[in-house]
Amino acid sequence: MIAHKDELAAIEALDNGKTFGYAFGIDVTFAIETIKYYAGWADKITGQSIETDERKLVYTRQEPIGVVGQILPWNFPLLLLSWKIGPALATGNTLVLKSSEFTPLSAIRMATLIQEAGFPPGVVNIITGYGNTVGQAISEHMHIDKVAFTGSTLVGRKAMEAAAKSNLKPVTLELGGKSPNIIYNDANLEQAVNWAAHGIFWNHLQNRHIC
Repeated sequence: MIAHKDELAAIEALDNGKTFGYAFGIDVTFAIETIKYYAGWADKITGQSIETDERKLVYTRQEPIGVVGQILPWNFPLLLLSWKIGPALATGNTLVLKSSEFTPLSAIRMATLIQEAGFPPGVVNIITGYGNTVGQAISEHMHIDKVAFTGSTLVGRKAMEAAAKSNLKPVTLELGGKSPNIIYNDANLEQAVNWAAHGIFWNHLQNRHIC
């Protein structure tokens, strides 16, 4: 990823509509740092023996979940990919990841980089397609042991329902909103408006015109 940083930023800008500078400085930079962070955890996740009194010990054992299904949104394709695959791989899982049908290019390029890095076949599987077909298949598949979804509240409900109706797999949801704010009477209204606009529009760079 470091060797291809310019290329990944260009792909993200082309596919998502970000500026190259934002894609390079935020999306790609933070994605690389995320992968580095979780790589550091890979040899540190161990069980523990905890002495409760002189006669008893409590043992903990950390085990991989298994196959993790991961579904990405359109707005931060590469960064959210790193948030999904980093912890899953560091804890010994395999994964099936679906990129957004609107912004699939950086995930496709990452698939080739993962292959070049020497990952065993079948550990990381990156697929493309629509949510109502591919996303649904991931959510309800009996051989997928967990689903991690980032996207809309409406689709999150559908993913949870499909997971429950199949093998009752656990689901992690990060669901979208519209950056709500509670602004009190004693607030600095100008600052409040600027930060509210920043929270909603910063990824579009529109806040520069508003502020």
